[in-house]
Amino acid sequence: MSEDLPALPEELRTAFSEDYRPILCEDPYDCRGYPNHNLKGRLNDFPTLDIDFGGISYRLVYRVYESPAPKRVYVVSFAEHDPAYDKAKERTGRSK
Repeated sequence: MSEDLPALPEELRTAFSEDYRPILCEDPYDCRGYPNHNLKGRLNDFPTLDIDFGGISYRLVYRVYESPAPKRVYVVSFAEHDPAYDKAKERTGRSK
């Protein structure tokens, strides 16, 4: 994740810190009604937050760990649509 943020537009980095990070911490399953869905295929146990920014579709792929307590959210990738999924597969060892 730390390598993805610098590649994002500055306004989107700010939105992540101010808007999306709190949403993931407070409501990672429903994302306060923001568009999100559970992935299928190789990433079938990862949810993604769908973010349209500046006419570009971004995906924030993450995983929720309920135990041991407290609940934690780990962001796997944050990039434009297809690259976000490719990075997530690579980082989780699910690219093949």
